[in-house]
Amino acid sequence: MEQTKNEPGALPYSPRPERLYFIDALRAWAILMMLQGHFVSALLVDSYREEGGWFYFIWAYLRGVTAPVFFTVSGFIFTYLLFGNYGSGWSNPRVKKGVKRGALLILIGYVLQIKFARLWNGSINPSFDIVHVLQCLGLSMLLIIALYLIAHRLNKYLFQLLLGSITILLFLSSATVGQWEYGSLPDWLSNYMSRENGSVFTMVPWFGFATAGACISGFFRFTITRQGFYPKALMIFLSIGALLIFQSHEFIRDLGSLIDIRFFHLALEESYLFARLGVVLLVFALFISLRNFFDHRIVLAVGRNTLAIYILHAVVLYGSITGHGLSRYYHHSLPLAQVVLGAVFFIILICSMVLVGNKKVKQLFA
Repeated sequence: MEQTKNEPGALPYSPRPERLYFIDALRAWAILMMLQGHFVSALLVDSYREEGGWFYFIWAYLRGVTAPVFFTVSGFIFTYLLFGNYGSGWSNPRVKKGVKRGALLILIGYVLQIKFARLWNGSINPSFDIVHVLQCLGLSMLLIIALYLIAHRLNKYLFQLLLGSITILLFLSSATVGQWEYGSLPDWLSNYMSRENGSVFTMVPWFGFATAGACISGFFRFTITRQGFYPKALMIFLSIGALLIFQSHEFIRDLGSLIDIRFFHLALEESYLFARLGVVLLVFALFISLRNFFDHRIVLAVGRNTLAIYILHAVVLYGSITGHGLSRYYHHSLPLAQVVLGAVFFIILICSMVLVGNKKVKQLFA
């Protein structure tokens, strides 16, 4: 695709290499799925959840795929760029940028959970320190940087192997770690590991999806220029994805029978994590096969503004910071037709506000 300067009135646009357009499109798909998923989950009346049948089941399953896709893609993008100067260590420009980005995500994650009306009155809501998606993503980015700094003197393929091994270990140990006690740790720290206080995205297992994406990025970085890369990548993703979906439970069960220790018996309870990663690989394969259709500027712009979209949706839907959001007034109260139409309008509104606002900011500082 020819790279041209922005035309007056066009969306801010700075193309990456064309071969990565499908990754931006994948991020766009994940954030749009998140918007509709959160909207429907927050506002749909309870009776339909119980009577929705297969339609609701399919929707709920697809919604459950959204976060794994987003974590995997986030790990992919950051580490793909990090691999560009693999042996540089601290001199790698992506290290400092990554540290700033990771710290910013953690900070924003906490700020969005503060109710400033209560803060103004001299108190803070007790749930502000639970760990949600931004804190988990931010810390995941910092941990990938730490692993890179430790391993950058080693062969880059060993680093890639380390990332993949961490994914397997985190998925296998998820049930075991979930039974540990963290009473000796302060709540803000234990919330990164335990769901007891309401944390949704704990580091185990969610960091595993980020390291999976980081591992996959090495495969792309080191082999993408080879002839016939995409057909081979497509077959690899389809094959491994299918194996994870249909054979991971049986493999862990057989491993537990062979090595009769509690760790593997508990791991069987969380075998769905491997199956969920398999679904993520199938989604990757789908977007790889359709990669030539993802050069539309709006699609790419949405994929590159996911943080702003997340922040705005949290304020509008959940009342982050203000305490006044749609879920406060319409929690589990809207019928299906209103929720479907509302979700479409919500997606259009949030994305339009972010893209237009981004355009105005670019023009202001141009």
